[in-house]
Amino acid sequence: MVAPIDWELAATHVNGHACKGVPTTFIRPPMAKLYFNYSTMNAGKSTVLLQASHNYIERGMQTYLITARFDNRAGEGRIASRIGIGQDADTFAAGEDLFAKIKARIDDGPCACVFIDEAQFLDRDQVWQLARAVDDLGVPIMCFGLRVDFQGNLFPGSAALLALADEMREVRTICHCGKKATMVIRQDEDGNVLRDGDQVQVGGNESYVSLCRRHWREAVGD
Repeated sequence: MVAPIDWELAATHVNGHACKGVPTTFIRPPMAKLYFNYSTMNAGKSTVLLQASHNYIERGMQTYLITARFDNRAGEGRIASRIGIGQDADTFAAGEDLFAKIKARIDDGPCACVFIDEAQFLDRDQVWQLARAVDDLGVPIMCFGLRVDFQGNLFPGSAALLALADEMREVRTICHCGKKATMVIRQDEDGNVLRDGDQVQVGGNESYVSLCRRHWREAVGD
């Protein structure tokens, strides 16, 4: 489970001394960081995001959820998991200034953490804006997204996050052989592996299969 800030540990130690039960309001939080949580398709990243946000809310803290505007599979402005849980979210569009967006949210009220789903669709400038928000506004930002596309190429947003994130964590799933899946193939309605096409295809999760590198190579004929 992703837990970027260990508030339970923070709440039990002050200046190195155990003090279980001390309210977190009296504890100085750790420095903010930019996190990149990456995965292949259908690894459960949205589930992890929603659970992490819930952990903050359960402790009386506010979070700010953002997802790609054009990804409306779960409805406009909503992050949903395949296991049936979901939460309303703000959206980002191509070229939008995310530093300004996050600053406006913080100016409007307390925000303990920002969560961004479908982070692979960010552009490089937007990732730099997120880094600036972490550095200048002091808010932790957790990005969740795919690392590579069905052709084995990095998404632009993921490439920028790999370069700039303070911490990176893998949300894992497995290949049919039992090994860790790090790649994904795209199939047509007849199950044929597609080698060409647009990098971005919203929806159609059933057309993607996560595989280990060896079985991905076999599938694409490499």
